[in-house]
Amino acid sequence: MASPLIIIGAGGFSREAAEVVHAINEVSPTWDLLGFADDDAALEGSDLGGVRVLGGVETVLRQHPAARMVVGIGRPDNYFIRARIVRRLGLPAARYATIVHPTASVARSAAIGPGTVVLAGVVVTASAVIGAHVAVMPAAVITHDDVIADYATLASGVLLGGSVTIGEGAYIGAGALVRQELTVGSWSLIGMGSVVTRDVPPAELWFGSPAQRRSGVDVPADVWTRGG
Repeated sequence: MASPLIIIGAGGFSREAAEVVHAINEVSPTWDLLGFADDDAALEGSDLGGVRVLGGVETVLRQHPAARMVVGIGRPDNYFIRARIVRRLGLPAARYATIVHPTASVARSAAIGPGTVVLAGVVVTASAVIGAHVAVMPAAVITHDDVIADYATLASGVLLGGSVTIGEGAYIGAGALVRQELTVGSWSLIGMGSVVTRDVPPAELWFGSPAQRRSGVDVPADVWTRGG
């Protein structure tokens, strides 16, 4: 029997997550996608790609206490929001679904945490570990022994060498390359198309080829104090 599922947010990544759910169900009926939950009152009742916006987040979750969920919110100009929403809700990990597109190649020895969404064409190889509430965009490659911490985002076409560590909440822009055995610190932002050849400290903006520090990142205090 299909399990009820709600996607929190109604923006681009949430709609992509909905398409992953449809693709999963085409292979094996797994999820009963109830709709999106979004606090933008102007969206309530609207139809987005055949999926209805049910209403505000906390109201919808009260109405559907048995539903699982994923948080499909976060963009490079506000990549802290996914962590803030999860922490605000304070729900147990068991309430969150793990959504992986059927075309993703995930090694048997890899691990993926709750609330994480993996889009089409992603490759995850031997013993990689992906944490909770991670967003992995199409065609990203996560190779052996990589560790991706909670709330991180890997945009489309990111390539990680082996034994890379991506810190909590870090955002790796589209097409970026990260050399093997490096660390990108928590809440840092790597610009699209960058080539990372050395460790990146926490809370810094780096971009270029090779990537260099351009500025610090103003990480909200509540994000740091609750887990950064």
